Amino acid sequence: MDRRDFLSLAAVGGGAVFVASLPGCGSLAGTDKSAGTDFYFVQLSDIHWGYKGPANPEAMVTLGKAVATVNALDIQPDFIVFTGDLTHTTDDPGERRRRMNEFKSIVADLKVSNIRFMPGEHDASLDRGMAFKEIFGATHYRFDHKGVHFLALDNVSDPGTKLGDEQLAWMGEELDKLDKAAPLVVLAHRPLFDLVPKWDWATRDGARALALLQPFQKVTVFYGHIHQEHHHMTGHIAHHSAKSLIFPLPAPGSQDKPTPVLWDPAMPYRGLGFREVDANPAAASYVINEFPVLRT
Repeated sequence: MDRRDFLSLAAVGGGAVFVASLPGCGSLAGTDKSAGTDFYFVQLSDIHWGYKGPANPEAMVTLGKAVATVNALDIQPDFIVFTGDLTHTTDDPGERRRRMNEFKSIVADLKVSNIRFMPGEHDASLDRGMAFKEIFGATHYRFDHKGVHFLALDNVSDPGTKLGDEQLAWMGEELDKLDKAAPLVVLAHRPLFDLVPKWDWATRDGARALALLQPFQKVTVFYGHIHQEHHHMTGHIAHHSAKSLIFPLPAPGSQDKPTPVLWDPAMPYRGLGFREVDANPAAASYVINEFPVLRT
């Protein structure tokens, strides 16, 4: 563990899981994160702002605590990405927009100004992303950062849990512009592979997206939706899911339906958290550090 990792851990007072030994990841010990092309970003997912229920009786304060925890990191990330389900679903279009604006107001307190937003099905499936686009912008896009290409996909606005022909065509066009040896990070809400299709933990045309990614030598996918840490390989492509900031869900396929794990008053934020991703573009390697949200 280098000095930056140690100080980050001390800042939040919690533990981290280093997954550098996983396929698709590598160690960055001893590198200077503030210089050169190395960098790190923070992923937060599945906030469900507006949720009220027994799975998290403190739902109104969890997001604020997460913002404060990220702001307390010793070295601030280059950017922050929210990988979907920013808000909890509602049939009322006015309430949907109110929740999105409240969410946006709270995360405006983050010290980092470079924030990327992506929709989840709770944000976008009922209106095909209309409200999300009004408040946050595009639902899928590409950007580059210090030698790494990022592709943010939308597999939630289509209520059929698909990317769709139009987006897949756009994805192919964007990928055609890139060097197949360059590091590529894909961001999505749902998993692109079939994790548990009966739970909606899949993308119906995800295999087509993975086929487009297959020629690239260094691909890593970060996603949300399943409210827990999970790691998977499809060929040489590594997939890493993020924890939720509202409630955990059961292990994949472990029961009939993915109902929230019961709230434990003795361990109120168990299973909730966010992650840092340290990137070394020269080696196309990543170290993933998992952080808890603490009750203070």
